[in-house]
Amino acid sequence: MRAILGRTALIAVPALFLGYFFVYPVGSILVEAASGEGGLDFLLSRSTAGTLWFTLWQAAASTVLTLAVAFPLTWVVSTFEFPGRRTVLAIVTVPFVLPSVVVASAFIALGLRDSIVAILVAHVFFNVSVVVRTVTTVWARLDRAPIEAARTLGASPWAAFRRITLPMLSPSIAAASSIVFLLCFTSFGIVLLLGGLRLRTIEVEIYQRVTTFLDLPAAGALALVQLVGITGVMVIYALVQERRSRRLHLRSEHQVLRRPRGRERSWIWAIVGGTVALTLVPPAMLVARSLQSSAAGWRFLADPAPLAVDPGSAIGNSLQAAAIAALIALAIGVPAAIVVSRAAPAWGRWLDVVVMLPLGTSAVTIGLGFLVALDRPVDLRTAPIIVPIAHALVAIPFVVRAVLPTIRSIRTVLRDAAAVLGASPARVWREIDLPLMARAVGVAGGFAAAVSLGEFGATAFIVRPGTITVPTLIYRLLGRPGAVTFSGAMAMSVILMVMVAGLVMSLDRLRAGDLGAF
Repeated sequence: MRAILGRTALIAVPALFLGYFFVYPVGSILVEAASGEGGLDFLLSRSTAGTLWFTLWQAAASTVLTLAVAFPLTWVVSTFEFPGRRTVLAIVTVPFVLPSVVVASAFIALGLRDSIVAILVAHVFFNVSVVVRTVTTVWARLDRAPIEAARTLGASPWAAFRRITLPMLSPSIAAASSIVFLLCFTSFGIVLLLGGLRLRTIEVEIYQRVTTFLDLPAAGALALVQLVGITGVMVIYALVQERRSRRLHLRSEHQVLRRPRGRERSWIWAIVGGTVALTLVPPAMLVARSLQSSAAGWRFLADPAPLAVDPGSAIGNSLQAAAIAALIALAIGVPAAIVVSRAAPAWGRWLDVVVMLPLGTSAVTIGLGFLVALDRPVDLRTAPIIVPIAHALVAIPFVVRAVLPTIRSIRTVLRDAAAVLGASPARVWREIDLPLMARAVGVAGGFAAAVSLGEFGATAFIVRPGTITVPTLIYRLLGRPGAVTFSGAMAMSVILMVMVAGLVMSLDRLRAGDLGAF
């Protein structure tokens, strides 16, 4: 009986949370779009067609440019073992974990704004690590025997790559491309801050429709179009993966990677040096701009009377929201991962898709859904807890992805042996599963906190004066005139960058320990 109740609770808690805080708000937006007046007319307008086209082509262009910029470094770290290889991978990962408002602030500090070039360059900077990390995971472990056989038979390096390596890498390249495209398609903070008034994606248009024009039907209609677009991308990706997926003979990295020879060393250091320099220039410029005029921005933060907002309170609000969001994400994500891992294969795939849906839905849509729907049965829209709940909803898919592989790796024979010896399901969980999952759960909780610290899209809708977070304060500072206020925004961006980067570096050490333990 206890086992049945335990399994029911594992299913019920994530289902109720996702049902009320995701399905219900998003469904309310769809109802608003279908029943409201003017939504269809707005969708058919010429300006909306321009917004849809810009959203589509800038995402496609950003994806192509990201692949082109990331490929040389991906080749280097997937082929060669050299001093500092892991450090290079860590450095190029930093931009991806930086909040979007920090990335946008860094490019504003470089003088890039109000142009498509600024948006595309920022997207490339933000997403290079997605390609490097995703493709390297496979490429650095590919068995080189087929490639060496082709070279022995007279194939050129390019022919061997095109006919052997590239087909084996195509699923991982498709995965990386789809992730980058979705991130650029739903880009909000970068486009909002770097696009000016002319360049707007669907995300930015939804935000402006609500905050400037109070036009919920039009915003709901746009959110519906965005959901359809995201779903289409996910379906295309699934079809590509199904057609191109193949069993690969993967080896450990130390068996595949080799020491560079001759001119290869020059190529490696040129590629690594150039990529790392491009990665570090925007954050370095951000720090430099915050220190201009005798650190006027930092002095402004120390006495922010004109703002009526205490930066210290914003930092405290962000840290508090991150801690609560991490706890909520773990409370929902870990049971969801357990249910997915123990379900039958067919059911497990469907449950996994359902749990991952918040990741495929824009944060702006989620924030708008909260604003539209969460006034009943209890009005939560002004409650302080709503901010960490929104952050947790965005972070839950990351928790599931971090914990699920570890749960699946736990051998069933350990649980069965404990049960035969008389251990209850609760004791089996406490003494077998939990110790083996501890590191993965710690990494998942830390990553959820990092996601919360940088979350801006949903927060922009639901934040209140008493719950202002660091990203929303940066946005407000950038919207005010004056060189001192601008320097203050740069200083706040540096603070947020240090907070997130420090947390992620700690997670890297914990993750490394986890890998070594298994």
